[in-house]
Amino acid sequence: MVDQQHSDPLHGVTLKTVVTDLVEYYGWEQLGQMVNIKCFTTDPSIKSSLTFLRKTPWAREKVERLYRDLRG
Repeated sequence: MVDQQHSDPLHGVTLKTVVTDLVEYYGWEQLGQMVNIKCFTTDPSIKSSLTFLRKTPWAREKVERLYRDLRG
């Protein structure tokens, strides 16, 4: 039986890595279109995104879902 935790692309990955990888792959503009949150569309930065995502569970879930789809 495969351990589900290890098959999850988020296992052992920090939120900073998730955001950084998404920005490197999609860029801020496309990422802001995919997940329409202000920290991605107005003067985006890794730091502001991490602050917002740590405080906002619904936005973090969307970003993590996008990362899972990317790394699937």
